[in-house]
Amino acid sequence: MMQIETNRLLIREFVQQDLEQVHAYASDPVVATYMIWGPNSIEETEAFISMTLSMQQEYPRKSFELAVIHKQANTLIGGCGIHIVQPGQGEIGYCFHKNAWGQGFATEAAAALLDFGFHTLDLHRIYATCRPANIGSGRVMQKIGMKYEGHLREHMWHKGKWHDSYQYSILKHEYLT
Repeated sequence: MMQIETNRLLIREFVQQDLEQVHAYASDPVVATYMIWGPNSIEETEAFISMTLSMQQEYPRKSFELAVIHKQANTLIGGCGIHIVQPGQGEIGYCFHKNAWGQGFATEAAAALLDFGFHTLDLHRIYATCRPANIGSGRVMQKIGMKYEGHLREHMWHKGKWHDSYQYSILKHEYLT
């Protein structure tokens, strides 16, 4: 079972027993405000867990959706992921229970994803997007060294309307210096 450990976090594969803790944040309308999914019904969260379990069986593996556990509290506080979208390039994302916001957990998890992406997956470029109003997510990307690439205007249809995104990225040679 794949896992990454940081100072405060254990980032590991999702397991079926995570359903209740994942649904606690995935069903929250506040948490889902800037996401392209949710708020989830229990069936949608069950489908998400099933999808993550299926990903774990793929070879070669191109997608990693991972549970984020606060080590001290031994509690699942969110999820993060990295997906190889084309050769040499990956996309990261993260989502946390609102009780975990503003404490640096997303930054810690995202930094761990960069390390995994560049050192283990040998990616050349990693990028991430956020909705323009999601200031916290933009700050996370800046804190981990990603550079603002641009504003994607109304490029995504979801929840009954077109959405903009800000895109950030970092190249392997930038990360290593």
